[in-house]
Amino acid sequence: MPWGDDWVVDHGKKRICPRLEDVQLSTLTEQSNIIERTLRRGQESGRFKVLEKWRNELYTIHGPNHLVVMERSGSPLFGIATYGVHMTTFVNAPEGIKIWVPRRAKGKTYGGMLDNTVAGGLSTGEDPFECIIREAAEEASFPEQLIRTNTKSCGIISYFHVRDARAGGETGLLQPEVQFVYDMEVGPEVVPRPNDDEVEDFRLWTVKEVQEALAEGMFKPNCAALLLDFFVRHGILTLENEKDYVEISTRLHRKLPFLTSSSI
Repeated sequence: MPWGDDWVVDHGKKRICPRLEDVQLSTLTEQSNIIERTLRRGQESGRFKVLEKWRNELYTIHGPNHLVVMERSGSPLFGIATYGVHMTTFVNAPEGIKIWVPRRAKGKTYGGMLDNTVAGGLSTGEDPFECIIREAAEEASFPEQLIRTNTKSCGIISYFHVRDARAGGETGLLQPEVQFVYDMEVGPEVVPRPNDDEVEDFRLWTVKEVQEALAEGMFKPNCAALLLDFFVRHGILTLENEKDYVEISTRLHRKLPFLTSSSI
């Protein structure tokens, strides 16, 4: 990374610190601007593929007394904990639960893979539920009132994601993530439809069909984790039918070795 004059780099201790006369008295804007300038230099240098697609979205970096922000595309390089929202939309049919499953557009990261019904990254200052409303309209053409009336908050999952080539950019980067989880039960008359370039189509699948697709690795990795959480919460995956039930359940809620906050 071309650190420039904005940072004090200690190679012996493997530590970098912003070059500020007084960190405590510096403004959050000043510290955030240092991070942005550094990432822009990294982008201009052409050294990092992950910076080639600048997202113009800010992610929060939590600290002990304050927070600063970072461009989304740079977050994997620094391994900061990122946040997102995921919603599973399902129908309680006479033959059992059916889940609305989208296929990601081929031009996106993890192109052509299966996804959760609605999902997206949580930008700085955005409320998780308002984020779900926005993503639901953009990705599935769901009206706001449908989300506000039918959606239920179901907690979080947390994990470490190891980026591979399908994510775009450098591989092997460790990215800790926290996902706010939502369920929305709907009737058979509610049919999601793509409203942007994120999704190719939706299909209504039985639990068995979803399980088979999971076993074949057809789902985006973190979306597979969200579906496992859904199966646990709805009594589909149980101690009686899964020998690794305890391990699966605990690994869906990994304690991250970073400061996190419910105030996103």
